[in-house]
Amino acid sequence: MLSRQFQKGIAGLSEQQFTRIAISYEPLWAIGTGKAATPEIAASAHRVIRAEARAKYGREAASALRILYGGSVKPDNVRSLMAQPEIDGVLVGGASLDPVSFASIVNF
Repeated sequence: MLSRQFQKGIAGLSEQQFTRIAISYEPLWAIGTGKAATPEIAASAHRVIRAEARAKYGREAASALRILYGGSVKPDNVRSLMAQPEIDGVLVGGASLDPVSFASIVNF
């Protein structure tokens, strides 16, 4: 399913256009639930996305692609998520509404 979503999402992009995007991944089951994927699950999904990018646009474009994790990122899980080499950054949702939580994530 993730491969199909990626292919549909980037289907109309030229190689030049692809170099200007970032992709954010959030598991469907995490949307609005407050539940986050384990760092290993998130990293695995990011590897799939990068492999799809490599297959379509080549190694250089895939390596340059920034893939963000966006499922319930909080101060208590940002460190373990960012410890995964496949995760290039995070997209903060609800935690951004609390200045202390958001500052903690940003300052990480």
